Amino acid sequence: MMSYRIIDGKAIAQQVRDELKDEVARLKKQGIVPGLTVILVGNHPASESYVRGKMRASEEVGIRSDLIRMNEDISPQELLAEVRKLNDDPSVHGILVQLPLPRHIDANQVIATISPEKDVDGFTPVNVGNLVIGQDAFYPCTPYGIMELLKRIGISVEGKHAVVIGRSNIVGKPMSILLQRANATVTMCHSRTIDLPSYTKQADILIAAVGRAELITSEYVKPGAVVIDVGINRREDGKLVGDVLFAEVAPHCSAITPVPGGVGPMTIAMLLKNTVKSAKMHHRSASSNG
Repeated sequence: MMSYRIIDGKAIAQQVRDELKDEVARLKKQGIVPGLTVILVGNHPASESYVRGKMRASEEVGIRSDLIRMNEDISPQELLAEVRKLNDDPSVHGILVQLPLPRHIDANQVIATISPEKDVDGFTPVNVGNLVIGQDAFYPCTPYGIMELLKRIGISVEGKHAVVIGRSNIVGKPMSILLQRANATVTMCHSRTIDLPSYTKQADILIAAVGRAELITSEYVKPGAVVIDVGINRREDGKLVGDVLFAEVAPHCSAITPVPGGVGPMTIAMLLKNTVKSAKMHHRSASSNG
């Protein structure tokens, strides 16, 4: 048993938002108003909740946010046409299509249609490719938020062994790349990994993004490790929990994120950061062309 630090993602996300609020105020004095447009297809309850959070956070820092609602039965062609229209709108700096989409729409095709310069989610093939080869890019917001969390609490990943559980395009894969770019040694595990604890117990930094409620127990964790819980799962009793069994694992850690209040708020904060970055890039581009 050891003393551990609960990483307060909510407080750190507020720090990021406060900094962005000041930056947006400065940009507005130059006539630059960062704009984010969210497309929401259907009425998926979780998506509704996520979008409300993003819109509230945008308004808090001074980003103009617009919501386009579309019916569940919209055709792929209509959705793609709306994305292309936003690509061409100079007042829009960030385009976000809330996932998941209805089954009859190919999410990959929709994402690929978003202009890479407005892809504040960091999901387009161009941004993913630039991330992999070490070029400037919009980074996916959850991995980006985790890196910011670690930096702000003074945890260097350089030379550390980081183990990522999960290989999704949204979290696991880009997380492993960002850690490598910060000079960590990275092991990627997933649902088919045999003897998962034998890998996770080697981790100085353990990122759990597998999507299985409270899978990670103390048997998976090296004493003194930093544990980052990306999972958001609802148990049968209605309680929201992560991929980590917090009460059991926490006493074995040096630091750990809670669920909720850990990684989630940082994801939205980095979406706003990407939107402000995009607004500045578009302004520079327009100035140089003008």
